[in-house]
Amino acid sequence: MVASISPAHRAKPTILVTGFDAFDGANTNPSWLVAQKLAGSHIAGHAVVAVCLPVVFGRAAEELTRQVRQLRPSVVLCLGLAGGRCAVSFERVAINVDDARIADNAGARPIDTAVVQGGPAAYFSSLPIKAMCSAAQNTGTAAEISQTAGTFVCNHVFYALMHTLANTPDLRHTRGGFVHLPWLPGQGHPHMPLESMVPGLRAALECALATHKDIAHAGGALH
Repeated sequence: MVASISPAHRAKPTILVTGFDAFDGANTNPSWLVAQKLAGSHIAGHAVVAVCLPVVFGRAAEELTRQVRQLRPSVVLCLGLAGGRCAVSFERVAINVDDARIADNAGARPIDTAVVQGGPAAYFSSLPIKAMCSAAQNTGTAAEISQTAGTFVCNHVFYALMHTLANTPDLRHTRGGFVHLPWLPGQGHPHMPLESMVPGLRAALECALATHKDIAHAGGALH
């Protein structure tokens, strides 16, 4: 599913924001709801296009790659759900491993499988995640730097994105990364209202477009 691609949007530089459909018995996924809220808006002269990816290994990466190659956006920000987290989490690194604790929406459950056979062990986000995290916090959104995107479809998509950007000359100016979101109220605890996530992510995207060298600010973890 794609939201807000029009001829006028195609004539402008774009930001691609992706979310996921619902999974694991849930009725909704906050990542797609946030992406839809941002879709059709304009940030620093860039049109925001939103795409919903399936929670399916392989297919999600293929759809993302197709959209990135078609749009050639300035920035790609993939969003996903990490139930149990209490803040918007800007991911630092994607690893080349699929290891699913639960099945995806097509029933697949890969274990200890490479996202890309022969690919590097990991890729770092090419977005200024610390500056973006700070920008989100300045809007009142609880935000943090995360050192792991897990090993489910979120990490799968994150790794596939960075691999595509690293190996496609036409996309050498595109920067990309991944952000995990908490549950919505009613989905679990801790949770965060949609109205608290959207302003922070909009500010983070504005920051991404304006910032090419990240800030030197502690964002590490002891465990």
